[in-house]
Amino acid sequence: MLNNMDKYTRKIISTINYLAQTQDVDIMMERILTEARKITNADAGSIYKKESNMLQLKYAQNETKQKELPPNKKLIYETFTFPIDESSIAGYVAETKKILNIDDVYCIPLDLPYKFEKRVDETSNYRTRSMLTLPLLNPSEEVLGVLQLINAKDHSGKVIPFKEEFVPMVSFFAECASIALERANLVRKIVLRMIKMAELRDPKETGKHVNRVGEYSSILYEAWAQKKQKSFKEIEKYKDIIRVAAMLHDVGKVAVSDTILKKQDKLTDEEYEQIKAHTYLGACLFEDPASEVEKIAQIISLEHHERWDGKGYPGDIGDADKLVECPNRISPKRGKKGEEISIWGRIVSLADVYDALTSKRCYKDPWPEEKVIEEIKTQKGKQFDPELVDIFLENIELIEMSKKRYL
Repeated sequence: MLNNMDKYTRKIISTINYLAQTQDVDIMMERILTEARKITNADAGSIYKKESNMLQLKYAQNETKQKELPPNKKLIYETFTFPIDESSIAGYVAETKKILNIDDVYCIPLDLPYKFEKRVDETSNYRTRSMLTLPLLNPSEEVLGVLQLINAKDHSGKVIPFKEEFVPMVSFFAECASIALERANLVRKIVLRMIKMAELRDPKETGKHVNRVGEYSSILYEAWAQKKQKSFKEIEKYKDIIRVAAMLHDVGKVAVSDTILKKQDKLTDEEYEQIKAHTYLGACLFEDPASEVEKIAQIISLEHHERWDGKGYPGDIGDADKLVECPNRISPKRGKKGEEISIWGRIVSLADVYDALTSKRCYKDPWPEEKVIEEIKTQKGKQFDPELVDIFLENIELIEMSKKRYL
């Protein structure tokens, strides 16, 4: 019979294999936090990413506060940054690369350099007690971020200290998770380099823009899939895939003249046709897709300018995965409409327009949030899938909060 340590070891190995399948760095960090909490039976936790000499809160989870929300609603939290130094617990861990296992953060000796900010608990009406904080280091011992686990619980639900004998196992998990995180970081960098090529042509196509579109798309997909009662495994798989694939929605602009993309005046009909070509030219970049990420990126490239009412473009030009030749321009009879458009195209269409309207461009100031929401409501059943508009509005607070990560 397996003892407890054997069970934990098998659980950690299974979790590491699960993380190895993740593509996107943000989804990766969320999963690292989720799985580390499961391993330690922690009620709450946070994961921070190193940005220069600062730590940025990327994800926070709290089971106690989550239970206060309606079903399928995600916890909303403020993102923030703070310096890597010894004044805070997470900052100390990042600075020294040491693990801290604290039985009660309210009882930290005054002669130690770090302290716990009690105002966090006062604001959230939550009592933090035990805390296990670990550095996330790459193989070169460089800090990628910090993993913080809060309030370990026993089988009865009582908050207890994190057991010292489990710290080496959680540390091993953090080491393996850091390797997976480094790989996901590399995927993100490769994607952003592809975006950089498009940005050279079109100043609207920035890393921050595509990161936001990817984030919104992942949120919308997860909420849509939950309503459709998709399995947890399927939801986890595809919210990761769309997070990466959605970032590539406009990569076909690398094949469009920058003279047209940067033109301030009204486009001629001929120029507009060339702009429209970025959809199927982008799809052609993913001809013979080697992975499901590339397959969905191809579909999104082709369909993200289609409209629910059929007035979008490029229209039905054949199956995306059967594109062999990419002409300079095509003239399909009509745009796709309704559910002829894949769920991927419908989601990214909404996410892309929302970000475009709320963002500053060289030719316009950002619209006020209220005006953007009103426009999306107006386009319900016209430009956008009506069901997705409802899902968007139900999750607007989460979407607005996620926007702050990529300003």
